[in-house]
Order: sequence, then structure tokens, then C-alpha cells
Amino acid sequence: MIVKTAEFVMSNTRVDLCPEPTKPEYAFIGRSNVGKSSLINMITNHKSLAKTSGRPGKTQLINHFIINSEWYLVDLPGYGYAKASKKSREQWDQFITRYMLERENLLYVFLLIDCRIPPQKIDLEFMEFLGTKGVPFIIVYTKMDKLSGSAFGKNIAAYKKELLESWDELPIMISSSATTARGREEILEIINQTNKDFIAK
Repeated sequence: MIVKTAEFVMSNTRVDLCPEPTKPEYAFIGRSNVGKSSLINMITNHKSLAKTSGRPGKTQLINHFIINSEWYLVDLPGYGYAKASKKSREQWDQFITRYMLERENLLYVFLLIDCRIPPQKIDLEFMEFLGTKGVPFIIVYTKMDKLSGSAFGKNIAAYKKELLESWDELPIMISSSATTARGREEILEIINQTNKDFIAK
């Protein structure tokens, strides 16, 4: 897939105010500072589509972008930002949960995991939530360029071991780097094929 256009549509905290659910939609989420904005900009070949920041917790709304006038890319707030107020975290949790469960045209959640860090309880719990609720998701390991191949393999093996303790089948896993554009074609190809199935229905 070639990304020809990528445009901001709207930001809000209410599912009922999101764009009409007539086009396929893909959400990107992960722990704060996982490199989500950089990855979104890399995928769309746009330097500043999603706002990057050295300060975690920057994204605080459901942000919709329309890609090629054909599908929606959604930038969701990161979870697990310790410095956010308890009230803010609870509000984020509530509208993210509603979005995940109520957005009828949401086809995949791309769950971003920092490949440099061993399995974290908060990530595993979020995967469990998605799996229990039947929300299809794909794991995207970020920042591949910052880790050696052997260290990456060790961390991924640890994640697989953790997941297989409660899952019969592993989700799709993609290795990525916003710096080298690794994973870009793989992510876009999954979206392209899924879009075709959506249209066929």
C-alpha cells in the first residue's frame, strides 16, 4: 500500500462523536513513551502527523486521521503514565475501554511494546483485556534499532512464554523501527488485506 494522503479528522473522548463507522479503522496504543507517535509518522510517511514529545502522556484524546480517504488510523492515549493524575488515568481508561468495545468498525488494535524491556504486567493485562473481550490485536515491537538481535530474541521469547501460559495461540507479532522504517510494509500490507475483506462484506 502506498500512503498518498494522511489528514487529521478530529479529537474527542466520546465514541458517539467519532466519525461515522463506514470505513475500516485501526487503533494504535501502548504504554507511554513506547514510540507510538514516531511509528505512526513512519507508517504514514508524514513527519508530524502524530505529535511526538519527549514527555510521556502527551496524547490524551482519541485522535482520528483519514488515510487515502479510505481508512481511519486512530492514535489513542498511552496507558500506564504514572505522573498523570489518578482522575486523568481513570478518565482515559474509561473512554479507551468504551472505544475498544463499542467502535464497530475497529478491525485491529496495534499494541505497541518497547522491545528493549522485559514483559511488563501492565502490557500483559492489557492483552488479556483485549483477548477476553474479543478485540483483535497485533503486537508491534518498537525501537528495534536500539537493541542487538540476541537481546531482542531473548525478550521476545520471554513474551511468548508469558503469553502461552494463558493463550492457546499467539497473536501476530511485528518488529519495527521508526528510525529505519522496519515493519512499515508489513503493517500496511495487513491493513491493505483487511480493508479488502471489510469492503467485500
